[in-house]
Amino acid sequence: MKISNGDDRSVPSLTQDTAPRIPLLAPEAMNPAQRKVYDAVVSGPRGAMVGPLRAAIHSPELAEKWQQFGAVLRYQTTLGARLNELAILITARHFDAQFEWHVHVQAARKAGLPEPIIEALRLAQRPRDMNDDESMIYDYCDQLHRTHFVSDDCHRRVQQRFGTVGVVELTALVGYYAMVAMTLNAHQLPLPEGVSPPMPMRQALLAQGNQPGNPAGNPASNPAGK
Repeated sequence: MKISNGDDRSVPSLTQDTAPRIPLLAPEAMNPAQRKVYDAVVSGPRGAMVGPLRAAIHSPELAEKWQQFGAVLRYQTTLGARLNELAILITARHFDAQFEWHVHVQAARKAGLPEPIIEALRLAQRPRDMNDDESMIYDYCDQLHRTHFVSDDCHRRVQQRFGTVGVVELTALVGYYAMVAMTLNAHQLPLPEGVSPPMPMRQALLAQGNQPGNPAGNPASNPAGK
């Protein structure tokens, strides 16, 4: 299924029935270099090779560095799992990355991210009732995605709260999961069998009069955002 993006082009709305644009290799079809990376991934904390690594494995050296970089950012930052997953969900929502959301919403719930925050993000709204840490993470990620920059005040607050290491890790986390989202979307990597797209597309929300980024429960008065 495709939807208009407002400028006479169309973008795919990925489902479990979407055909990938590149071959997805079974383990038995991998060459020795690919199989080495595959074995490292499935024996690690991920437990399976899913999502963007199924694309990256076509370049074993890329896939090896990718999985190492991703493991550091997903499992070893100083921010902790709950704030990590908040930043990842914000990124998945920004890019309409259905697979990324599907995987990480489960991790976010396990890490204790409140359900009202998750639902507001799913609808591209700024969650209400976030604590100070969650608000700082949200504002930093939101600014970085929307404007490609972060204000002095926003950067200062995050750095003061989480330290220089924390703000560096957060920025890398956002960038890494943006790369993940673009890989999933560009190659049309499908959702698992039996899984429906968990998020409405941002353009659909705009068409319904919901300006992405507005507080939950406060639809935009100008759906065109002008």
